[in-house]
Amino acid sequence: MSDVGTSKTGTFGSPGGLTLKGIFAEIGKRGDLALAFGVLTIIVVLILPMPAFMLDFSLAISITFSVLVLMTALFIQRPLEFSSFPTILLIATMIRLALNLASTRLILSEGHEGTAAAGKVIEAFGNFVMQGNFIIGIIVFAILVIVNFVVITKGSGRIAEVAARFTLDAMPGKQMAIDADLSSGLIDEGEARTRRKNLENESAFFGSMDGASKFVRGDAIAGLLITFINIIGGIVVGVAQMDMSFADASSNYTLLTIGDGLVSQIPALIVSTAAGLLVSKAGVEGAADEALFNELSGYPQALGMSSFVLAVMALLPGIPMLPFLILSGGTGYLAYSITKKRKTAAAEKVAASIASEQKEEQTPKDEPISQTLKIDELRLEIGYGLLPLINDTVGQKLTDQIKALRRQFASEMGFVMPPVRILDNMQLEANGYVMRVKEVEAGRGEAYVGQLLVMDPYGGKIDLPGLHTKEPTFGLPATWIDAGIREEASFRGYTVVDPPTVITTHLTEVIRDNMQELLSYAEVQKLLDELGNEHKKLLDDIVPSQITVSGIQRVLQTLLAERISIRDLGTIMEGIAEAVVHTKQLTYIGEHVRMRLSRQLCASYASEDGSLALITLSPQWEQAFAESLVGAGDEKQLAMAPSTLQKFIAGVREKFERAAEDGEVPVLLTSPAVRPYVRSIIERFRPQTIVMSQNEVHPKARLRTVSTV
Repeated sequence: MSDVGTSKTGTFGSPGGLTLKGIFAEIGKRGDLALAFGVLTIIVVLILPMPAFMLDFSLAISITFSVLVLMTALFIQRPLEFSSFPTILLIATMIRLALNLASTRLILSEGHEGTAAAGKVIEAFGNFVMQGNFIIGIIVFAILVIVNFVVITKGSGRIAEVAARFTLDAMPGKQMAIDADLSSGLIDEGEARTRRKNLENESAFFGSMDGASKFVRGDAIAGLLITFINIIGGIVVGVAQMDMSFADASSNYTLLTIGDGLVSQIPALIVSTAAGLLVSKAGVEGAADEALFNELSGYPQALGMSSFVLAVMALLPGIPMLPFLILSGGTGYLAYSITKKRKTAAAEKVAASIASEQKEEQTPKDEPISQTLKIDELRLEIGYGLLPLINDTVGQKLTDQIKALRRQFASEMGFVMPPVRILDNMQLEANGYVMRVKEVEAGRGEAYVGQLLVMDPYGGKIDLPGLHTKEPTFGLPATWIDAGIREEASFRGYTVVDPPTVITTHLTEVIRDNMQELLSYAEVQKLLDELGNEHKKLLDDIVPSQITVSGIQRVLQTLLAERISIRDLGTIMEGIAEAVVHTKQLTYIGEHVRMRLSRQLCASYASEDGSLALITLSPQWEQAFAESLVGAGDEKQLAMAPSTLQKFIAGVREKFERAAEDGEVPVLLTSPAVRPYVRSIIERFRPQTIVMSQNEVHPKARLRTVSTV
C-alpha cells in the first residue's frame, strides 16, 4: 500500500521528496530561489485577491524596503557599490504596483463596509492626513505626487541621462589612459584589467540608471491614474451597487483611496530620493554626509557671512527674532569652531614637523658599512673659495658645464662618462681643487672666482698685470687677470677663459687619460644591450661562445686608451667577430678592429686640408723592434736594450718637435706587427702622439710624409 500523504514529515510526494519545511529551508539557503519566489509572489498578487491583514503586512514590507534602499544610497562610498540599484528599482516599482492593484480590489469590493475595508495601514494613513476633511487629503496627496513626479523624478532622470551620455563619451579616452599607464609601467596588467572592469561597470551602471529612472516616472503616473480610478469607481460602486448615499460613498472611498495613495506614494518618494542621491553622487567619493558636511564646512567665511545675514534678518520689523537669532548664533559658533580647529591642527602639524626634524638631528643615523665600501668613479674636491662656481645663479654654473661635458663625451667617444661627485674640502687652499679617479688623485690646480685666465696661443709669456701661473691642464704659461681688462687681453690675441671653463677643460683631459679605467663591465653590458637590432644576431653568435663580455670590455678599453671613439659599436663588433675566428689573443683582436676603423682613424687625425701627415718608422727601427720581441702569443714582450730605447726616444722626440715647429701634427706610421710595442714605448714620454699601422690607413686617404725616424 502506498504511503503517499501519510508520512510523519508531511510529504506531498514520494517518501524521498521534499517537505514543505525543506522547501522553505532550501529557499532560505539559495538567494536565487528566494528572489525567484519573491517575483512569483508579486505576479500572484497581481492576479489573485489578497486579504486585508496580508495587505497590511505587505505594505509594511514595501515601506521598510524603501527606507533600506534610501539608507544604502546615503552610506555607500561610490555609486558603483550599489550597481544593482536599477534592478532593485524595478522590483520596488513592481511591489508598489502589485499592492496598488490588491488594495484597489479591496477598496472597490469591500469599501462599502467602512474605512477598514483595505486594512488598518491604509485607514491610519487616510485618517492621519485627512483629519476628517477629504479635501485636505486630496491636496496633500496631490502635493506629494507633484514633488515626486515633477521635481525629484524629473531631476534625477535628467541627471541619469546626462551622466550616461558623458560616461559613454569618455570611455575611449579613459581606455587610452589605462593603456598609456600600462605601457609606461605605472601599473601592471592586473591593475589595468581591474580598471577596465570598473570602467565597463561604470558605463553599464549609468546606462541602466538612465532607463531605470523611467520606472519611477511611470510609477508616479500609474499612482495618479489608480487614485483617480479608485475615487470615481468607488463612488460609482457605492452609490449604484451598494445603495450608499453620495456623501457616505465619497467619504469612505476618498479616505480609502487617499490612504492607499499615500501608502504607495511615500515609498515611491523615498525610492525616488534614493535614485536622485545615487545619480547626483557621480564623481564624489565617500558617504553622503562627507560629501555634504565636509564641503559645506570647508569655508568658514561662508558660514560667517550666513550668520551675519541671519542676524540682520532678525532685526527686520515683523520678523520673529528668536528663530533667526538662534540660527545666527549657531552658524557663527560653527564658523568660529571650525576656524579655531583648523588653526590648532596647523599648529600641531608644524610642531610635529619641527619635533620630527629635531629628533632626526639628535638621533645620528648609522650608515650601513656597505656605504663605506663604495668608491666614487669621479670626484671633484674644491676649496671654499670656489663654492660660488656651484651656487652661482647668474652665470653658467660649473655643474651645468659638467652636464654638457657628459653629453659631449657620449657623442664624440661613444663613452658614457660617470657622474662627477663634487665635494667641498676644507683642507684645500681656498682657490684650489683636486680631481680624483676612483679616489686616486689625477690632477689638481687653482682657479679664482671673479677673474679670468689668459694664455698666449703660441706659448709666450703674458704681458698683462695679474697673477702669473701655469695653465693646470697643459702647463702653459698663463696669468689670472681682473675681468675689467678682458677686452685688452682679447685685443692682443690672447685666449681668455673663465674659471668654470678652466676646471671643465682640466676635467676633460683627466677623463680622456683615464677613459679605459672608467669603462666598467656594467657599462659595456649596457652598451651591448642598447645595440641596434641589426647587430643583435651577430652579438648572439659570438657572445659567450667565442668571446666573453669581459673580452669585449678589454678590446674597448684598448681603443679608449688611445682615444679612439667606440661610438661605432656595430663596426667594432663586426671586427671582433671576424678576428675571433682566427685568434683568441685580445691584442690581435684589437689590432684587427683598428683596421676596420681605418676610415674613422684617418678622418680623425687628418689636417685641415684633409691630408694625413706621417712620420714613418725606418726599416732599421722596424727590424730592431721585430728582433727584440720575445715570447709567443699574449706573452710576447719587447726586450730592447736601454741604450737603444734611449736612442729611439730621442729620435722620435726630435722629429715630432721639429714637425710641431712647422705647424704639423703628424702620425707615426709603423708596420702592424710592431705597432702595439712602439705605442707602449711612446705613451710613456709622449702620450699625445698617435701611432698607426700601415693596415689602418684607409685606401682613399691622402697621405703626406713629413719625416722618417
